[in-house]
Amino acid sequence: MSHPPVSVPHDHGACVHEALARAQTICDARGVKLTPLRGQVLEIVWRSHKPAGAYEVLDELQKVHKAARPPTVYRALEFLEAEGLIHRIESQNAYLGCIEAGAPHSSQFLICRGCGAAEEIADRELDAAIAVAAKRARFKAERKTVEISGLCARCT
Repeated sequence: MSHPPVSVPHDHGACVHEALARAQTICDARGVKLTPLRGQVLEIVWRSHKPAGAYEVLDELQKVHKAARPPTVYRALEFLEAEGLIHRIESQNAYLGCIEAGAPHSSQFLICRGCGAAEEIADRELDAAIAVAAKRARFKAERKTVEISGLCARCT
Protein backbone atom coordinates (compact mmCIF):
# COMPACT_ATOMS: atom_id res chain seq x y z
CA MET A 1 0.00 0.00 0.00
CA SER A 2 1.23 3.46 -0.71
CA HIS A 3 -0.33 6.85 -0.79
CA PRO A 4 0.39 9.95 -2.81
CA PRO A 5 2.77 12.54 -1.41
CA VAL A 6 1.19 14.90 1.10
CA SER A 7 1.27 17.72 -1.44
CA VAL A 8 -0.79 15.73 -4.00
CA PRO A 9 -4.58 16.03 -3.63
CA HIS A 10 -6.23 12.64 -3.06
CA ASP A 11 -9.14 10.90 -1.35
CA HIS A 12 -7.66 10.55 2.13
CA GLY A 13 -10.81 8.74 3.27
CA ALA A 14 -9.87 5.95 0.88
CA CYS A 15 -6.36 5.86 2.43
CA VAL A 16 -7.88 5.45 5.89
CA HIS A 17 -10.35 2.78 4.73
CA GLU A 18 -7.59 0.85 2.97
CA ALA A 19 -5.31 1.06 6.03
CA LEU A 20 -8.04 -0.29 8.32
CA ALA A 21 -8.90 -3.14 5.96
CA ARG A 22 -5.24 -4.08 5.58
CA ALA A 23 -4.74 -3.95 9.36
CA GLN A 24 -7.68 -6.31 9.87
CA THR A 25 -6.27 -8.74 7.28
CA ILE A 26 -2.81 -8.65 8.90
CA CYS A 27 -4.18 -9.18 12.41
CA ASP A 28 -6.41 -12.05 11.24
CA ALA A 29 -3.45 -13.73 9.54
CA ARG A 30 -1.33 -13.37 12.69
CA GLY A 31 -4.07 -14.54 15.02
CA VAL A 32 -4.13 -11.30 17.01
CA LYS A 33 -7.16 -9.16 17.72
CA LEU A 34 -7.71 -5.78 16.15
CA THR A 35 -10.34 -4.88 18.73
CA PRO A 36 -12.83 -2.11 17.95
CA LEU A 37 -10.91 0.21 20.28
CA ARG A 38 -7.58 -0.57 18.60
CA GLY A 39 -9.25 -0.01 15.24
CA GLN A 40 -10.53 3.37 16.39
CA VAL A 41 -7.07 4.37 17.58
CA LEU A 42 -5.61 3.29 14.24
CA GLU A 43 -8.26 5.30 12.40
CA ILE A 44 -7.47 8.39 14.50
CA VAL A 45 -3.75 8.04 13.71
CA TRP A 46 -4.53 7.70 9.99
CA ARG A 47 -6.98 10.65 9.84
CA SER A 48 -4.27 13.18 9.09
CA HIS A 49 -0.94 13.34 7.38
CA LYS A 50 0.40 14.83 10.59
CA PRO A 51 1.78 12.58 13.32
CA ALA A 52 -0.67 12.24 16.20
CA GLY A 53 0.48 12.39 19.81
CA ALA A 54 -1.01 10.04 22.39
CA TYR A 55 -3.00 12.83 24.05
CA GLU A 56 -4.39 13.97 20.68
CA VAL A 57 -5.52 10.38 20.14
CA LEU A 58 -7.00 10.32 23.65
CA ASP A 59 -8.94 13.55 23.04
CA GLU A 60 -10.44 12.13 19.84
CA LEU A 61 -11.13 8.74 21.41
CA GLN A 62 -12.93 10.31 24.36
CA LYS A 63 -15.50 11.74 21.94
CA VAL A 64 -16.67 8.15 21.44
CA HIS A 65 -15.42 6.46 24.64
CA LYS A 66 -15.86 8.91 27.52
CA ALA A 67 -14.10 6.52 29.93
CA ALA A 68 -10.92 6.22 27.81
CA ARG A 69 -7.79 7.05 29.78
CA PRO A 70 -4.09 7.41 28.85
CA PRO A 71 -3.19 3.76 29.65
CA THR A 72 -5.92 2.60 27.24
CA VAL A 73 -4.47 4.70 24.44
CA TYR A 74 -0.86 3.76 25.19
CA ARG A 75 -1.72 0.04 25.19
CA ALA A 76 -3.49 0.39 21.84
CA LEU A 77 -0.60 2.39 20.35
CA GLU A 78 1.93 -0.18 21.63
CA PHE A 79 -0.09 -2.99 20.05
CA LEU A 80 -0.39 -1.17 16.71
CA GLU A 81 3.32 -0.33 16.69
CA ALA A 82 4.33 -3.88 17.65
CA GLU A 83 2.23 -5.25 14.79
CA GLY A 84 3.87 -2.81 12.35
CA LEU A 85 0.64 -0.93 11.63
CA ILE A 86 1.94 2.46 12.80
CA HIS A 87 5.31 4.10 13.31
CA ARG A 88 6.50 6.27 16.15
CA ILE A 89 8.01 9.54 15.00
CA GLU A 90 10.57 9.83 17.75
CA SER A 91 11.46 13.49 17.23
CA GLN A 92 7.81 14.40 17.90
CA ASN A 93 6.82 11.58 20.24
CA ALA A 94 3.89 10.98 17.92
CA TYR A 95 2.52 8.27 15.63
CA LEU A 96 1.91 7.94 11.90
CA GLY A 97 0.16 5.20 9.95
CA CYS A 98 2.49 2.77 8.18
CA ILE A 99 2.23 2.65 4.38
CA GLU A 100 3.90 -0.77 4.23
CA ALA A 101 2.04 -2.41 7.11
CA GLY A 102 2.81 -6.07 7.48
CA ALA A 103 6.05 -5.96 5.52
CA PRO A 104 9.40 -5.69 7.30
CA HIS A 105 11.07 -2.44 6.29
CA SER A 106 13.16 0.43 7.54
CA SER A 107 11.39 3.64 8.39
CA GLN A 108 12.16 6.85 6.56
CA PHE A 109 10.12 10.01 7.07
CA LEU A 110 9.97 13.45 5.54
CA ILE A 111 8.63 15.83 8.19
CA CYS A 112 7.57 19.38 7.30
CA ARG A 113 8.60 21.91 9.90
CA GLY A 114 6.08 24.36 8.40
CA CYS A 115 2.74 22.54 8.48
CA GLY A 116 3.73 19.47 10.49
CA ALA A 117 2.80 16.97 7.78
CA ALA A 118 4.85 13.80 7.64
CA GLU A 119 5.29 11.30 4.87
CA GLU A 120 6.75 7.84 5.05
CA ILE A 121 8.99 6.96 2.15
CA ALA A 122 10.38 3.57 1.30
CA ASP A 123 13.70 4.21 -0.42
CA ARG A 124 15.53 0.92 -0.86
CA GLU A 125 18.70 2.69 -2.02
CA LEU A 126 18.82 4.79 1.15
CA ASP A 127 18.26 1.67 3.22
CA ALA A 128 21.07 -0.12 1.38
CA ALA A 129 23.43 2.85 1.85
CA ILE A 130 22.77 2.83 5.59
CA ALA A 131 23.42 -0.93 5.72
CA VAL A 132 26.72 -0.52 3.86
CA ALA A 133 27.82 2.34 6.13
CA ALA A 134 26.93 0.32 9.24
CA LYS A 135 28.80 -2.73 7.94
CA ARG A 136 31.83 -0.60 7.11
CA ALA A 137 31.81 0.69 10.70
CA ARG A 138 31.36 -2.90 11.97
CA PHE A 139 28.09 -1.77 13.54
CA LYS A 140 25.12 -4.12 13.84
CA ALA A 141 22.08 -1.96 13.17
CA GLU A 142 19.02 -3.24 15.01
CA ARG A 143 16.54 -0.61 13.94
CA LYS A 144 16.84 1.95 11.18
CA THR A 145 14.67 5.05 11.37
CA VAL A 146 15.50 8.15 9.38
CA GLU A 147 13.64 11.39 10.11
CA ILE A 148 14.32 14.24 7.70
CA SER A 149 12.92 17.67 8.54
CA GLY A 150 12.40 20.41 6.02
CA LEU A 151 9.61 22.04 4.06
CA CYS A 152 6.99 20.25 1.97
CA ALA A 153 5.96 21.51 -1.48
CA ARG A 154 3.01 23.45 -0.02
CA CYS A 155 5.22 25.28 2.51
CA THR A 156 8.14 26.22 0.26
